[in-house]
Amino acid sequence: MAELGPVAWPPAPIGTERLVLRAPEARDRAAFIELLASPEVHTYLGGPRPRDEVERAVPEIPERRLGLFVIDLDGAMIGQIMLTRNTGHLRQAAGKAELGYLFLPEAWGYGYAAEACAAALDWFADALPGEPVVLATQTANERSMRLAAKLGFTEVERFEAYGAAQWLGAWSSVTSCAHRRSDDPKETA
Repeated sequence: MAELGPVAWPPAPIGTERLVLRAPEARDRAAFIELLASPEVHTYLGGPRPRDEVERAVPEIPERRLGLFVIDLDGAMIGQIMLTRNTGHLRQAAGKAELGYLFLPEAWGYGYAAEACAAALDWFADALPGEPVVLATQTANERSMRLAAKLGFTEVERFEAYGAAQWLGAWSSVTSCAHRRSDDPKETA
């Protein structure tokens, strides 16, 4: 993984109204295994990895990787967010900061992904002011497409990759702030 840039890692835990974004800990191992082996989580990511393979691969203490946030709800991991420098798995995003996220199915539908991703993007905007972030998802992943729009990502292009139609969006702290202000009735009145 390429470096994000000149950021201190891991940052202090980031608190939101309901969640904490933090570095991985030993207690998160079972949740990491579930995320990587879950058929539901990997519906649009090429399918799950076999559980026994994941159990062998995930260390007892999950590694602290630059850009990886564990999403903690009431002391338990419910997902992860990755802000990484794209190393070229998609030529359209090569060299750009990319947002990725995985949440356990039992955490779906409560707004946790939007809350956690918004906090991670705010952290990123403070750490690397003005740098854009990209997000790629399959167009068939309607939940991810709605989340991208809610976070302020705008479509850059659609393309075929990995045997499926893909969507690439871009976000920047500059356009995101303007987007948030235009959604605030006090700002447009």
